[in-house]
Amino acid sequence: MATSSPANPNPDDPVGYFLQDLLYHGKSERTRDAYERVLRRFEGFLSDPDRNPSRRTIAPGEATQRDCMAWIHTLRGDNAESTIATYASYLHRFYAYMTQVGAFESNPMALVVEEMHESIDKDPTRREISVEAMREFVGEIGHPLERAVVCTLLKTGMRVGEVSNLDLRDVNLADEDVRSAYSLGARPRLDGRPDSIFVGTDAVRGQVVNGEERTASNKRKRDTIVPVDDELRRVLVRWLAIRPDSPSPAEPLFVSTSGDWGQRLTPKMIRNVVERHARDAGWHRTGGGAEENVTPHYFRHFFTTHLRDRTGDRGIVKYLRGDVASDIIDTYTHNWGDRVREVYEANIYSLL
Repeated sequence: MATSSPANPNPDDPVGYFLQDLLYHGKSERTRDAYERVLRRFEGFLSDPDRNPSRRTIAPGEATQRDCMAWIHTLRGDNAESTIATYASYLHRFYAYMTQVGAFESNPMALVVEEMHESIDKDPTRREISVEAMREFVGEIGHPLERAVVCTLLKTGMRVGEVSNLDLRDVNLADEDVRSAYSLGARPRLDGRPDSIFVGTDAVRGQVVNGEERTASNKRKRDTIVPVDDELRRVLVRWLAIRPDSPSPAEPLFVSTSGDWGQRLTPKMIRNVVERHARDAGWHRTGGGAEENVTPHYFRHFFTTHLRDRTGDRGIVKYLRGDVASDIIDTYTHNWGDRVREVYEANIYSLL
């Protein structure tokens, strides 16, 4: 485990320094162990002159894009492509963080990840559901809360924990009635961005955010502003018209209308909603695997597949999913946000 302080921008043990940061951010021991195994393995590769392309012992801060790609190449043959993609993402996050805190000058994995062209959909073969079939599925959901939750998952590609963590301050809707009833869109990043949802990196399980301890973490690599189209706005407005008052100072967007009246919907509650409707549609079976059952994560797969096929723009889909770090987004134009909205609104499917 790390021994250096997070205040030290030049740690003697950069891997340990990063692992300590994961601890501070509430990552589980299992997650930290997984990162350590991968990063120490990479560190060993760099220290072996007979294996790395530099032909000398080098530290992680000295590694080049070529060194990183050479290590990725050593993984092939013994590991599945999805495993290699996971290891690459671990290394990418390590370098992105060390660059952000000023310990390293650059992130050699940024270009490597782009060059790999690994699929952003790492799911196993899944049930194929057309937009038309999904539209019929949503049409059978009558409760405003449940329809709003399902539509938010389907039209944004957000993770279940991210939907659970949404507060009223994270949602900016261009509707006078709800704006007069609620304080929406108070996030500074939403200023001047109507019909948008802010998905931050600040929500961490077990930490107090906006006055409430969170039960789930947002797993984003960077803060993301997701467009809200006319259809999703109408669904959210309909929900807000009946939303119960919440005792939470955070003012959650989605709250229970049953036994836990007014309390934030937890990821488990959201999964239960999706499972119940999926069972009714014949899309969920007890004991069924990921290739068969429709879950909130399937909705993320659905969003990824259909929007990527419609746009042909992997970068924008990866941004909306929260899979792209700042050093990649910064390679695009200064009007990135406008471009995302234009492409999204021109290609997002209708569900109602």
